[in-house]
Amino acid sequence: MELRYESGQSFPLGATVLPGGVNFCVFSKNCTALELLLFDAPDAARPSHVLRLDPQRNRTFYYWHAFVPGLKPGQLYGYRVHGPYVPHEGLRFDGEKVLLDPYTREVSGLGTYERAAAMRPGDNCAHALKSVVVGNDYDWKGDHFLVEPYASSVIYEMHVGGFTRHPSAGVPSEKRGTYAGLIGTIPYLQSLGITAVELLPVQHFDEQDAPAGLANYWGYMPVAFFAPHQGYSSNRAPLGAVNEFRDMVKALHRAGIEVILDIVFNHTAERDHTGPLLSLRGFENRAYYILQENQARYADFTGCGNTINANQSIVRRMILDCLRYWVSEMHVDGFRFDLASVLSRDESGRPLKNPPILWEIESDPVLAGTKIIAEAWDAAGLYQVGSFVGHRWAEWNGPFRDDTRRFVKGDAGMVEQLAARITGSPDLYPQADREPNRTINFVTCHDGFTLNDLVSYNIKHNEHNGEQNRDGAEVNFSWNCGVEGPTDDPDISALRLRQMKNLLVLLFVSQGTPMLLMGDEVRRTQAGNNNAYGQDNALSWFDWDAANREMDFLRFVRGLIAFTQAREIFREERYWVTDGDSDPHLIWHGVQLRAPDWSQHSHCLAFELNHPQPDNHLHIMVNAYWEPLTFALPPLAGGESWHRIVDTALPAPEDFCEPDIAPAVTATHYRLTPRSVVVLLARGM
Repeated sequence: MELRYESGQSFPLGATVLPGGVNFCVFSKNCTALELLLFDAPDAARPSHVLRLDPQRNRTFYYWHAFVPGLKPGQLYGYRVHGPYVPHEGLRFDGEKVLLDPYTREVSGLGTYERAAAMRPGDNCAHALKSVVVGNDYDWKGDHFLVEPYASSVIYEMHVGGFTRHPSAGVPSEKRGTYAGLIGTIPYLQSLGITAVELLPVQHFDEQDAPAGLANYWGYMPVAFFAPHQGYSSNRAPLGAVNEFRDMVKALHRAGIEVILDIVFNHTAERDHTGPLLSLRGFENRAYYILQENQARYADFTGCGNTINANQSIVRRMILDCLRYWVSEMHVDGFRFDLASVLSRDESGRPLKNPPILWEIESDPVLAGTKIIAEAWDAAGLYQVGSFVGHRWAEWNGPFRDDTRRFVKGDAGMVEQLAARITGSPDLYPQADREPNRTINFVTCHDGFTLNDLVSYNIKHNEHNGEQNRDGAEVNFSWNCGVEGPTDDPDISALRLRQMKNLLVLLFVSQGTPMLLMGDEVRRTQAGNNNAYGQDNALSWFDWDAANREMDFLRFVRGLIAFTQAREIFREERYWVTDGDSDPHLIWHGVQLRAPDWSQHSHCLAFELNHPQPDNHLHIMVNAYWEPLTFALPPLAGGESWHRIVDTALPAPEDFCEPDIAPAVTATHYRLTPRSVVVLLARGM
């Protein structure tokens, strides 16, 4: 049956529900014909209707549009875009391929999708993903953004699927690995003390973009920027993913937890010139991607085969529209931008001094209350930690990770670097008006060793990735403490436990916003794999049985987070200063008072922190040396004494003590075990 459709309008882009029907609009400058396909079911092999748009009636400038009366949210659709196929001119139109709307709010058809069908010649309709019309009638029940300051934030980097896919997860089997499954774990997140979850990519990505026998687990291969990943939804019906994602955000907000998305605008799953035709490439290849001088090839500043042309006007608009959508319609609280330095490159790939897209993201009024966090480097050598543009951007602090690891494992010449990392990295961020907590401090993240593996392996063990252990970072600043991998040696096991505690104490007592990797609190291991992007299995998943096996370590982490979050000195929005007459202030010490050893061969440091608020006078001693060291303690005013909160060398539960029951230290000196950290709090006798 023929379906009537009208001219429609050139805005907004995407599929928009209007009174009486749906308006469709897409951008394509060089195509010669465009067809809108409507489908009746996610697994439909053929469209129920094909609407061939009239370039006279359904095109305004470079925008193709149509209004179809009677359509409603949940309608499935796609496009065929016809035009010249001239790769050396950057044109790659193929009218046989069914394409996703670049602005689609949801993706369907995962059960019949085949990536290979989008790569080989011919019609892929029976195996193509489908776009879904999404309305804006969701009932948020008064949900609002939390706008937690960086100064009081603790970020938990986690994977939506991997958090509840393990058989030990206490959620119904049909909800494992889903947004709904994550909702069931919120009490655990609250008990941990984190204030924000940073979700590995949830923009719909291509799970099939992985070596044979593996699945893309991390999700850094986006297909649809506006759409929540359908594979994380327990409801595969149209509108299931978008509403389940909203349910998750609403539930996290009710628990006081912000939602930050790890968002990928630097490349797509269409890869290089041999990759599939899924969306952007088929609409306007020359606009969406940075091409080499030979336009048949793609500039690759991402290590993934292509690079999004982020400062091209059409692409800039798409990125901003996408961010605004996730904030206004999906209620997310912020974004971590993967390989954000790519966004500073112009249409030829050259770094720009003032990249338009980055300034527009920073200054956009819809995004003004969100967290915007840059991974300030790319895969082609552009490294901008400390020099990223703007006044509002926070940054992943890679040097914090590296310098803290090196100091704790005992490398020489690291004391001054550690001191800089502890105090908010002023050597990297010298701007006088910069808030110190816009450095995101971490010792581990998804990309690299877990905390347990950092102290258990000297080298990476990525054989299961199928690349002969060639993938993954070669330099990890890890130390196995004497034996590679698992061990029954009690001394090595005790040292590893101590080293993990040392790293976490330094993370949480440093100025900046701390980020904890999912599972580090229960000693999650990846068996030495430092690039588990394709390991969608128990190697990567959160093992909930570990929460019982590692109850003592989990207790230590929870206590450490609660203790530091309760102290104003660690929530301060000004840099600590070394002037004793100013507050908050810091005094550097060594084994002797006011005599820090900054030498090349030093492996120890102590520092005293003071804040005018009560219970905010601390003394922290760090011994990364392989022999015990005795530290002098600062004298206190009458009626006060030092109380031991943390000693990483002591067994549980003495390793962390709540302030109200922390034992007093009455001596004038404290002997630190080799490779240990001690935190003392001044309190009344």
